[in-house]
This record gives sequence, structure tokens and C-alpha cells, in this order.
Amino acid sequence: MSSPRRTVRIVLALVVLSSATALVTGYVEATRTADRVTGNPSVEQAFREGNRSPVVGSRESMTVIATDSNAFVTDENDAPRAQAELVAFAPDGSVYYYENEHTRYWDVDPVTGTNATVEFVFADHLDPEECDGTVCTRNGVAQVNLTSGERTTVYSRITPGKHSTRWHDVDRIDDDRLLVADIARDRVFIVNTTTQLVEWEWDAQSDFTIDSGGPFPDDWTHLNDVEYVEIDGRETVMVSLRNQDQVVFIDIERGLREEWTLGSDSDHDTLYEQHNPDYIPSEYGGPALLVADSENGRVVEYQREDGEWVQSWTWSDERLQWPRDADRLPNGHTLVTDSNGDRVFEVDRDGEVVWTASIGFPYEAERLGTGDESAGGHSAASLELPAKGPDSAENLADSTLTVRLPLKLTNAISYLFPRWVGSIELVSLILLLGSSICWAVLEYRWWGGRIELRSPLTVKRP
Repeated sequence: MSSPRRTVRIVLALVVLSSATALVTGYVEATRTADRVTGNPSVEQAFREGNRSPVVGSRESMTVIATDSNAFVTDENDAPRAQAELVAFAPDGSVYYYENEHTRYWDVDPVTGTNATVEFVFADHLDPEECDGTVCTRNGVAQVNLTSGERTTVYSRITPGKHSTRWHDVDRIDDDRLLVADIARDRVFIVNTTTQLVEWEWDAQSDFTIDSGGPFPDDWTHLNDVEYVEIDGRETVMVSLRNQDQVVFIDIERGLREEWTLGSDSDHDTLYEQHNPDYIPSEYGGPALLVADSENGRVVEYQREDGEWVQSWTWSDERLQWPRDADRLPNGHTLVTDSNGDRVFEVDRDGEVVWTASIGFPYEAERLGTGDESAGGHSAASLELPAKGPDSAENLADSTLTVRLPLKLTNAISYLFPRWVGSIELVSLILLLGSSICWAVLEYRWWGGRIELRSPLTVKRP
């Protein structure tokens, strides 16, 4: 009869073997299909080789994507380096423009009156000798002609640190003025790029206590988006306070318009660490707010009704993990940037994905010729767009849906582990580590503190 120790060894060996097999299989399959692997190497390869063949599907106009980071970026010696990408796909799906000059790319907007010039926000991590021996970041705004490659730096400033001091968004007001989301100092300001003078600013401490949001002062508000709008004939600045789970409206002359605030601190049913809200005005079926509700793993829209924000539309699918941008296009489609899903995709009026571009950790995307962000798009309520996602009527009636891990855990996995690690690979990794440690401890105890390597199938003879 088999001894209990031999049985335990066999069971543990099977768990170790099956877990390791699942991990290897997941990596090989993800690499083979380019699924859950950061980026799409064919994008950079096509650019470097001058290949004009399509690498994504065709669209009616150019699509420009700014990325937060990309593991496939290499230097002249093919060595990997921590840089990001700005890439433009031509209507036929080929790579029209590509650069990886900056550490991070954030907001990207079309330049009014041009066909192929964009204005983008960048961040560069500087060497300690450039920052008096400390860590610092150059945040800036630049314009580039995607056809000629001619570029101009419009405005830049150096901030201390790097992780929570990088500007994410700048909105152009007119030829001379920029509206800046100053994440480093938890403020919004308007700067005249001709005079270099700050003409107006709003400090979040004017209306919020430091007990709200994230840790103060390291990453208190994570103020990640601004938009210059007009409401009731009054100049207003819309601000996304990510760590307060709120979108707020600031009257330039009178201050916070509290009655317009969407969300509240820790009200995660409404918003949960959102990015890039877009204001849709009354003439386009609003007032409405289209928001990339990042930690909730959805794109959501709220309609203004009787002085209140009412949820009017939501969209998600099984792959959507951490959306950070959503633009309503003039044709009623929605262009979505899914950062942890390594893709930018377009959803039609029926809620179906009709176009996808695989690219590593994208932050924001723009479809040129459709206006800045959602400027040419109508509200979901006026378009009568159907909701889609785990909470929609269609999916609640589907008993075959798979159970998803909590989104907070899914997003943590994406940060802590390689991009090919999904829920199955994570469980396999936990089982592999747990069973290996358990086996080692048992062997140590069984052999009285002596370590002896042996096959689990070996039977000790008397």
C-alpha cells in the first residue's frame, strides 16, 4: 500500500507540473497570437522599415494614438528602453507617422485649421545632474506636422519627481492661451504662451480638504483632465479630480459650481478614478458627460436632467480593463482607449466593435477630421444608444457569461505582473508557488531538518 507521504508527494508534483504547464502555455499562446502582450511590434517595425502595408483595419480618416509606455521600443542597438509612442494610422491602416522621443505621451488634439497637425502633451524624465541631484520631469506641449515631421515646442516646465507630477492634459483656448491640468501642484491654470504669464488659476485646496482623495501631498487629487467649456453663457473649466472620483466645474469668475459636480469622494458606483471626461453641450443633445470610468472598467455617460446627473449609457466587454479615453464621433460611434487592454477600438451605434488597433498601453486617441475629442458627437440619449456590459439587460439574461475577477484585482495584476498574465495564469502562479513552498516545508519536517532531493515516485525500502 502506498504510504501517505508518497501520496502527498504525487499530488503536489501534479499540482506543480500542471501549474507550470498552464503558465508556459499562457505565455506561448499570448506571444503567438500577440494577445495580452504589450503593444504590437509590427507598428514600430513597419515604421523603421518604411513599410506602407496596413497593420490595422481601414477607417475613413487618420487615427492618432498617444501611449503611456511600450515595452517594444528599442534604441539603435535594438536594446529596450523605457519610452512611449505617438503613432498615426493612415485611413488605409498603414503607419503614417511614428515617434518615440519622449518618456510619456498623454493628451493629443488636432490643431484647428490644419489637416495633419496635432498638439500633444509629453513628459520626459530628466537625469539627476539636470535636476540638482534629484528626480524631476520636463512637462511640455508640442505640435507636430504628421506629414512633414516638422515639430515645435509650444510650452514646457520642469516639475519635481516623476510619478504624480507629469501633466496629463492641456486644452487650447485660443492662439495664445493654454489651459493646463497641473497634476504636480493640484491646480488648473491658464498661461499665455506669448508672454509666458499665468493669467488665471484654480487651486483644488480652494474647495477640497486634504482629507479627501489620495495621500497628500504625494498624489492628492491626481488632476488628470481639463476642458474649456461655456455653460449658461459663462466661461467654465471642467476638471477631472481622479482621486476624489469627481468631475467638477469651475466658473472662471465665480469659482466652483457645486451644483454641477458629478460624483463624490469614494462614491464608486458613480465614478471610480475616472479619466478624460468629455462635455457634450445642449446643441448636441446634452448637457451630457462621456467618461472613461477607469476602475469600474466601463465607458459611461451621464445626462443632465432637472439639475441632476442621470446615467444614460454604459458600455463594456469582457476585455475592457482600464479605459482612459472615450470620444463620441459625429457618426454616433465611440472611439475608446483601453489602456490595460492594449488597444484602441471603435464601437458603433449598436454597441459592436467595428475597428481595433493593438498598441501598448495607450492613453488617448483622436480621429482627425471629427473635431477635438467629442466636439462633433451627440449624446447617447439623443442617439438612443443601447447599453452594453455586465449590467445590461442583454447580458443579465445570458446565463453563459463567465465570472470576472474584481476589476481592482484585474488592474493590480496588470501593473504587478507581465502583460501576458491573466486570471488563469495568476491562479496557476499562486498554485505553483504555494504547492512548491508547501512541498519544501513538508520535506524539511519529514527528514528532521535534513534536505534530501528525491523523486516523488520513489519508495523507501525497509
